[in-house]
Amino acid sequence: MIREPYGDQGDLDRKATGGPRGHGRPENQSRSASVQCWLVGVRILPVDPNDAAALASCVAVQAAAKQAEDPLGPAKTARVLRVFLAEGFEAFPCESWYTADGFYWLELPDRENRHLARLILVTRPDAGQPTAPTVGEELFRHALGRARAHGRSLLSLVARQGTATDEFLRGLGARPTILEARRVLDLAPVTAAQVAAIRETAATAAAGYSLIRWSGPTPEDHLDGVADMLNAMNDAPRGEAEDQVWDADRVRERADSSLIRMGVRGYSVAAIRDATGQMAALTQLEVDPDDPQWGHQGLTAVTRPHRGHRLGLLVKAAMLQWLAEAEPALNRIETGNADSNEHMIAVNETLGFQPLEPFWQWFELPAGEAK
Repeated sequence: MIREPYGDQGDLDRKATGGPRGHGRPENQSRSASVQCWLVGVRILPVDPNDAAALASCVAVQAAAKQAEDPLGPAKTARVLRVFLAEGFEAFPCESWYTADGFYWLELPDRENRHLARLILVTRPDAGQPTAPTVGEELFRHALGRARAHGRSLLSLVARQGTATDEFLRGLGARPTILEARRVLDLAPVTAAQVAAIRETAATAAAGYSLIRWSGPTPEDHLDGVADMLNAMNDAPRGEAEDQVWDADRVRERADSSLIRMGVRGYSVAAIRDATGQMAALTQLEVDPDDPQWGHQGLTAVTRPHRGHRLGLLVKAAMLQWLAEAEPALNRIETGNADSNEHMIAVNETLGFQPLEPFWQWFELPAGEAK
């Protein structure tokens, strides 16, 4: 989500995972589709997203891990997990492998950060064997080999804080980097009057800006503005990752890829500077039709020249008002921020978000130093 984080990271809320991809994917799939590996009796197979049995196995493993580690948080539905395992959230090349008791997803950035591989490892809580390497250990070794085969020198990994996976990664020598603090907004006690008052306060500080909104993929006339928002995310805490450079073509091809292929409902609210027509702030949120009670916060960003006008609060309050009409079944919204991001955390707390543990702990591990 696994977040792998759907959530926010800087003056933003961004899919992670949390950060959290498709050009080159067919080549990756054809390269691995005929490969099978047996490690200490564990058969590791590439995930074919069209294989119902493989997907069912991964869904069951994820459900077991979530129940043990994160019983209060949302799970990825089969609809979302299927596409995520095939292409992630932003269509970077990636590959996924599984066994009966675990799976992993390995992202291989193909523009910036080509030295990096991002790894998410998920196993059943009871998959360890006292007298043999655990399924997690075998999957990790396999993933490490795949990352090295792709020429990657650094692994970026994530685990729920305080869980067995967290302990396992630390035991490998992985270095903790960003702690992503999750928060959830329970909409039941939030009244329309409260949201309206917050929006009015923010609007007073945001004189000279107007709001626009759209559902679904980014309209052609807003592609450049959304690219500016994504480039603003380079100010956010993100470890040793290189800046990503976005333009209209990249937004069209990748930023909306998961929205389209997963079939989730997407909502965007942006602030426009009246004097110039320039997009200054943006917030985005997705709702899975198969789990409409949960909303998943995506990007929230304010570009540097327009910060200090409470635009982040303004667009997020307007989003809540829209969702109250558009998503009547919605009762919770999940988000996540680097715990050092005091500004966005303050915005979310003003809206009523409360901490949701466990948090996501990100790690880095040089591929040559992995034990």
